[in-house]
Amino acid sequence: MQADIFCRVVDNYGDVGVCWRLARQLARDRGWDVRLWVDDLESFAHIQPGLAPTAPRQRLAGVDVLHWTDAPDPALCARDVVIEAFACDPPATFIASMRRTHPVWINLEYLSAESWVESCHGLPSQRPDGLVKHFFFPGFTAATGGLLREPGLSAERDALQASAPLQDSFLRAVGVPEDALALRQAGARTVSLFCYPSAPAAELAQALAADPRPTVLLVPQGVAPALESACGAPGAPRVVRLPFIAQPDYDRLLWCADLNFVRGEDSFVRAAWAARPLVWQIYPQEENVHLEKLDAWLARYPAPEPAHALIRAWNQPQPGRTAAACADALAPAAWQAWLDAARQWDACQSALPGLAENLAVFCTELAKKR
Repeated sequence: MQADIFCRVVDNYGDVGVCWRLARQLARDRGWDVRLWVDDLESFAHIQPGLAPTAPRQRLAGVDVLHWTDAPDPALCARDVVIEAFACDPPATFIASMRRTHPVWINLEYLSAESWVESCHGLPSQRPDGLVKHFFFPGFTAATGGLLREPGLSAERDALQASAPLQDSFLRAVGVPEDALALRQAGARTVSLFCYPSAPAAELAQALAADPRPTVLLVPQGVAPALESACGAPGAPRVVRLPFIAQPDYDRLLWCADLNFVRGEDSFVRAAWAARPLVWQIYPQEENVHLEKLDAWLARYPAPEPAHALIRAWNQPQPGRTAAACADALAPAAWQAWLDAARQWDACQSALPGLAENLAVFCTELAKKR
């Protein structure tokens, strides 16, 4: 199959993160010929070393990466499959070529745990020009498109999590200094933090400082920039700033952490595959629509109530609320229940087919009917 994936970068890294993982999987694991169109190569370059932000076309990891501009090359026409990520609408000239070939056209939707997704997954939408677009919903049940997961991911994760020396070697390689590694070796909790500016990061630092167990806090450059000023008290977390790293290394970073604070869609799914406790900051939407989506996921996530309370507080900051909720969630009984729930959630989701596999089968079946 020959496929084009279109991606407009809205959430800096999440949109292109999802599309890049999908493109690589379809190319590597399914043998597809994939072209990935991205409008913001600067953001893309932060998570993919070797990508040239000014190149109109380049090949990486078996995928053709094209800079999606206002005037795309008219010679690049539609082929077997067109995937528009998150309703981004391919350019008009490209759609014109689609009218000639009638490819399988997929609108890859945002991830949601809401129940209505199951009834809408896979539905066609007939356009006046004769083209048909099908809606493909990632999700958490067998009646949805599933989650992005590479073959062998769980085995690779388990091997790293079972070896403290391998973890130390990896963390050292991505920039964690020796004093922070020594704290980990002495029993400090490792927490990774990737959040939006609205997150109550100062309250998180306050709660971690009050916890009897010391903390090493791994944070990307530029995220929660005021965090260091909130970490000057005795017992405060040891903050380690790290550069943005390639996606496979980000997976490993999540695997090394005991607790992961993540944002958006891509890092949320990757934290789930870490089989460790996670706190999700969902992408904010007008009229708090995102909170309904958050509640839909929490209704499925088997963590104990203190963990749910912390996740809600993280998404609806109020003075003092996050610090208190964090203290409750890290209390020994609640923490152990959260650890068990994270492994249960991973096992449940791992038993389902992955998104790339489901999408490839769906497109292949549609192509046979053309």
